Amino acid sequence: MRSHYDVLVIGSGFGGSVSALRLTEKGYSVGVVEAGRRFSDDELPNTSFDLRKYLWAPAIGCYGIQRIDMVKDAVIMAGAGVGGGSLVYANTLYEPLDPFYEDPSWSHITDWKDELAPYYEQAKRMLGVTLYPHLTPADEVMQKVAAEAGRGDTFHKAPVGVFFGGPGHVEGQEVADPYFGGEGPDRRTCTNCGECMTGCRHNAKNTLVKNYLYLAEKNGAEVHPLTTVTRVYPAKTGRGYVIETRSTKAKLGIGRTKRFTADQVIFSAASLGTQKLLHKLKRTGDLAQISDRLGELTRTNSESILGAIAPDNAIDYTEGVAITSSWHPDEHTHIEPVRYGHGSNAIAAMQTVLTEGGPRRFRRWLKEMWLQRRSLRTFYDFKHWSERTVIALVMQALDNSITTFPKRTIFGWRMSSKQGHGKPNPTWIPAGLDAVRKMAGVMSSGEKPGYAGGTIGEPFNKPMTAHFIGGCTIGDSADTGVIDPYQRLYGHEGLHVVDGSAISANLGVNPSLTITAQAERAMAFWPNKDQADPRPELGAGYARIQPVQPTSPAVPVTAPAALRLPIVEVR
Repeated sequence: MRSHYDVLVIGSGFGGSVSALRLTEKGYSVGVVEAGRRFSDDELPNTSFDLRKYLWAPAIGCYGIQRIDMVKDAVIMAGAGVGGGSLVYANTLYEPLDPFYEDPSWSHITDWKDELAPYYEQAKRMLGVTLYPHLTPADEVMQKVAAEAGRGDTFHKAPVGVFFGGPGHVEGQEVADPYFGGEGPDRRTCTNCGECMTGCRHNAKNTLVKNYLYLAEKNGAEVHPLTTVTRVYPAKTGRGYVIETRSTKAKLGIGRTKRFTADQVIFSAASLGTQKLLHKLKRTGDLAQISDRLGELTRTNSESILGAIAPDNAIDYTEGVAITSSWHPDEHTHIEPVRYGHGSNAIAAMQTVLTEGGPRRFRRWLKEMWLQRRSLRTFYDFKHWSERTVIALVMQALDNSITTFPKRTIFGWRMSSKQGHGKPNPTWIPAGLDAVRKMAGVMSSGEKPGYAGGTIGEPFNKPMTAHFIGGCTIGDSADTGVIDPYQRLYGHEGLHVVDGSAISANLGVNPSLTITAQAERAMAFWPNKDQADPRPELGAGYARIQPVQPTSPAVPVTAPAALRLPIVEVR
């Protein structure tokens, strides 16, 4: 593999994989640097107890697909590995609610709903989005709870990126590439095993290694797994950047280093990873002109992860894909049922009894633990937890945020956070607590009650989020954002941010489709290699421009997922 690229992409998640494909189509040489390892389907973990493959903890030799991090105000779950969050995410692909487009931090720049609409459609076709076709036991619980709450009309099936096949297909059947006109891999139809979030070993989940990244590598992109970026700084020649890396497996971060150079760099290491790296580069002076807005408008998607547990395993709640439906208890709140597959019960260690927020929450939690001491075995059933549990993913499209910043500790620099712009980031969501209590009632069996639960960070006012976003948001200048509306980094020509950190408002839904759509839009405006750049100069006012058709599309025009760029009315 080479050491110089036209474009080096840091990270291989949704933003990075989209960038890699679309830029190879435009004639650029592209390298992708990924801190995680590469997995074939049969190398993914069998269950969440397979910690070396499931958990991301390099310090103890675990190079799995599930990251668990923490800042002061949140416990954060994210993905790792070649393919990024797509390996471990719940393959749920909603468009956001209207408040996302209307958020005052960016709504004055352009009509984002109109601009992003064609790129959402492109992203849906590339990711194979379809409505979940069945009604599972977990869906029946949610349907009953929604009806009980007087919101039954809001219950609906989830749009998911999973291959279910067509008429005449049976579960587990191998089918020739259904999306990319023969340019993509063969696939298998979904078996509804619920194992999506421990990595689909059945070739049914539409992960990035089956679509964007697969096509990018076929088109010439080179992926460097187990490679962690430590520095990015301008080359002494005055053109491009030097990217210093080390092997992810290097003990204590020492040894086995490699240096790349690139004309342009795209940061796509997910919101927390990109923020950590950019904070470091700003602090050390490598990229000193990064906007002081870095870390502001970081969002948790106004999220809480709760759940309910049945008293026995008479009903198997693992049936389905990771998320199959949702409903809205009010105009701001969105609740989805989430599941793990058989045997993936390690995540039970992260749950606890349910407690409301407010003063003395920790004391109330201790009291509740004591009152429920005889039923605690229910919460920590490491044999049948996944079969008995329906997780409730609660999200809101409200304007609240935290601000991240680097903090020196006795262990070195660490990421911390504080409350940011807007209302305080919620430490609990009353509508969510009400819903899981109703879920527990529905899941009761005869005289045996179900139990409502929360996650272990909540007694400490650290809600858990699987959707940590923002922190490098779009603004009309370096005084209002970290990147411009074309996702170029203010202060440094040739640097870009294309991942969840570029999401500028809470979505109220799972963010992967929006990350993909924003990446599609950003890449559409890049010129083909050696052609004039249609974008205004960095720092100039925003102008709506025509997207640029690539010289070498990877997908045939007759394929379902062919690239279809919009024709823009330029005013």
